[in-house]
Formats: sequence, structure tokens, C-alpha cells
Amino acid sequence: MTLVSDDRFAVVFDVDGTLADTERYGHLPSFNQTFAEFGLPVRWTEDEYGEKLRIGGGKERMASLLTPSFVAEAGLPTDSEGQAQAVAQWHKRKTEIYTAMVAAGALPARPGIARIVEEAYAAGWVLAIASTSAEASVRAVLDHVVGTARARDFTVLAGDVVPRKKPAPDIYLLALERLGMTADRVVAVEDSRPGLAAAVDAGITCVVTVNGYTEHEDFSGAAFVVDSLGDPGAEPVAVLANHSSASPGAYITLADLAATLPAITERRQQP
Repeated sequence: MTLVSDDRFAVVFDVDGTLADTERYGHLPSFNQTFAEFGLPVRWTEDEYGEKLRIGGGKERMASLLTPSFVAEAGLPTDSEGQAQAVAQWHKRKTEIYTAMVAAGALPARPGIARIVEEAYAAGWVLAIASTSAEASVRAVLDHVVGTARARDFTVLAGDVVPRKKPAPDIYLLALERLGMTADRVVAVEDSRPGLAAAVDAGITCVVTVNGYTEHEDFSGAAFVVDSLGDPGAEPVAVLANHSSASPGAYITLADLAATLPAITERRQQP
């Protein structure tokens, strides 16, 4: 465990849909290309994939296909071990396709992420990733969005490092352990209801930046909800909800994130 000073704070980012628009433009076509290469009788539409996003983890989404009728139609093994091996092969290939897309610069970074990361780093904040996606995919996106040099400053927790994936709090509880920090000093940045639930259930303050797949989800419990983190000179962010001491302006700043943290707000309220 890395011990961190009591005077430091941390920001922990989700990846898919938070750092970049990966779901619609990266994961969905990667899944469908994988299905085609393996001769599987399925292609997810955008709406169908939106439903699959309720399931945490790519392997788990693929495994959801394994109904008796699908197994029979695709000629797949009927035993659990054989099916697990098949899903692992699919997911390995899907990750290869996806990481190649990221390396080619095909997935747009979301506004404000790189800027907030630089602000946090300059202020001495700890940087971390908490994602249920495969680690290779996560690191590819992180390198693309913040640059390879800055990516080295992140603690990356991804994939199968915990037994239960979001919305279970396991990955955020592990983040607290690895960072050596208490929950009142950590803010999570998420884009979906499962991610929000995972952070909140771990006792961590969470801000939400929605995307096209998640904009209509229930974000009760979030400190504030915006349509993006925004950037100076760009279109002002839309604040969809705010239950914190933050006062977001045209774009979200590190000060806005700090204003959501109990360790900071309680200190300010002391006489």
C-alpha cells in the first residue's frame, strides 16, 4: 500500500464514456467486428448495446449472449468451462481490435479531461483510474487522452482486479486501499448510474459527466451532474443537477471538484 499525506486529495476517473466517447465509437464496433470474425450470429445495434451497458465488464456482456438457443445456433460448447474459454477468446480479440482503434486516434477525448488532470497534478492531487474494462484497453485510452508521460502518474485499477464489478463498490474500495486515503479526500468522476453507485457505496463523493448513452439515467446521490467538464472558450457546460457546495461556471475546475469533498468543506466551516 502507498501511504499518502493527510494534506493530499485524489481524483479517480472512470474511463469508458468519461475520459473518451469510447462506447459508441470504440467498444460497440469492436464487439461487432469480433462477432463477425468468430462467425457468431449477432450484431448489436446502438440501442441494444445501450442495454448491454447495464452489465459491468466486456466479458460479462459477451457471456450474456449464452442462452441455450444462441449456444445451439452458434454451435458453441454446452459446458461452462468450454463456454468460458470461448468468451475469453472473443474478449481477447475484441480488446486487440479496440486498442488498435484507440492507437489510431479514432476515439474522441471528452472535453476538459486533460485540463482537469493537469490542474490536479499541478496541485499535488493523486491521480487514479477505476474501471471494469480490460487493463490494456484502459491504458490505451488513458495514454491517448492525457499523453503517455502523464499517464505514468496514474494508479490504474482495471479489469478483473476485483471479484465484483460496478455497480458493486469493490473497485473503489480497492482504490482507497491502494492510495492509502480516506473516502472524504477522494472524488470520483463517472458517467453512468452503475459507476455512481459504486463510488457512493464506497463512501466516495462522485461527480457525473453524462454522455449520449447515460444522459437519462437516475443520478441521485451525485454531488453534481454536468453534460461535460468543458474547456475555456468552448460552449459552456450545462449543469443538470447540483447538490454540492460547488458553483460551476462555464467549465468545471479543480476548485469545483474540491468543493464537493467533505474533508475540504468541513474544514472551511470550522470557526
